[in-house]
Amino acid sequence: MSGLTQFRAAWAPRLLSVLRIVAALLFLEHGTAKLLHFPHIAALDNVQLLSMAGFSGGLELVGGALLALGLFSVPVAFILSGEMAVAYFLAHNSRAFFPLLNGGEAAILFCFVFLYIAAAGPGPWSVDAVRK
Repeated sequence: MSGLTQFRAAWAPRLLSVLRIVAALLFLEHGTAKLLHFPHIAALDNVQLLSMAGFSGGLELVGGALLALGLFSVPVAFILSGEMAVAYFLAHNSRAFFPLLNGGEAAILFCFVFLYIAAAGPGPWSVDAVRK
């Protein structure tokens, strides 16, 4: 094996863990903004828990935390991927066809990153890996 091949073999799983952690923390921030008002976003001041925004905030808060820890990663990532697909088609797609115009780039990116994590697993730096 060449040096580059060995490097990739050693670091690809670790970088999968890094991708999961970073994506989960960014996603978690959406949940904390909606439900805990941190960071404060004025447009989210009146999010009701029993609304669609409140439900998505709950998924973002709990799912983001579980995914950051790497706990129940595969089912959580699959659920969050579905949430982001629904969010794109309900909240963004109706504004314009192109994601750049409808503000849906983050929703699409989260959707496919979470779908990848659901298929690839959480990586070695996770509670799931320790539990095995």
